[in-house]
Amino acid sequence: MNFLKKIVLLDFMQRLSFVELDNSKLSIRKQCELLKINRSRIYYNKKETSRQDIEIMNFIDEQYMHTPFYGYRRMTLRLNAAGYNVNHKKVIRLMNKMGIEAIYPKPKTSIKNKEHTTYPYLLRNYNIERPNEVWSTDITYIKLSTGYSYLVAIMDWYSRCVLSWELSNSLEVSFCIRCLEKALRDGQPEIFNSDQGSQFTSKAFIDELLMKGIRISMDGRGRAYDNIFIERLWRSLKYENVYLKNYESMQEAFTGISKYFEFYNNERMHSALNNTTPMDIYKRRVTI
Repeated sequence: MNFLKKIVLLDFMQRLSFVELDNSKLSIRKQCELLKINRSRIYYNKKETSRQDIEIMNFIDEQYMHTPFYGYRRMTLRLNAAGYNVNHKKVIRLMNKMGIEAIYPKPKTSIKNKEHTTYPYLLRNYNIERPNEVWSTDITYIKLSTGYSYLVAIMDWYSRCVLSWELSNSLEVSFCIRCLEKALRDGQPEIFNSDQGSQFTSKAFIDELLMKGIRISMDGRGRAYDNIFIERLWRSLKYENVYLKNYESMQEAFTGISKYFEFYNNERMHSALNNTTPMDIYKRRVTI
């Protein structure tokens, strides 16, 4: 079953479960309580993202790759200079939609979700000596000509090998859990590092790690270098593939990114790995 069919099937199953309840004597309110969903979601029709917003989001993404320290103020100025008539409120909304924020040291001013647990960063001055010692994950925005999508990947820090990845049209936690489950089929790390995003601090995601006895590490909010290797992966992917290909659809992006990660793991040599490939290091065919 291909990627898009899986999305359609999941949506159909969700709708079917609600219809079956709807045929009973239960009220809409009670049905929503049983399904643990907000009642407003039943009556809400998702507003399509305009072509102009997609164009602006793609511009923000490329600018962010150049200047990840740009907050909404600088990003607004940059957009205005490029000919986009936008105010800071719109830029904030679109950056939030893309799941990005400026990377720089700053005080913790956000309020954490009481249901989510965060963990300390364990990797400062930590010497990684072998594959499967530390894995890390992150999410990035993927530009499309007619829309956008989100990519999550899990990387082995020692070898820089991409162990698994998933593409999604939303930031729901489910695609991150699928990515984690896929990576854990072939092994597991001693430490798993992520940022403090809601996907990675969710109980469902944390439980997957705790059940395996994996130690959890989380970046400090807004710290540029806590997850530096996967940030470099995004830069390589976008400049060597996404920006050049200008993908039209998620299916096209899925196929193209799959080929790129195959190349990245098995053919693309890294100077930091003594000009060997991530897969050679990960499979211990060579040592650093």
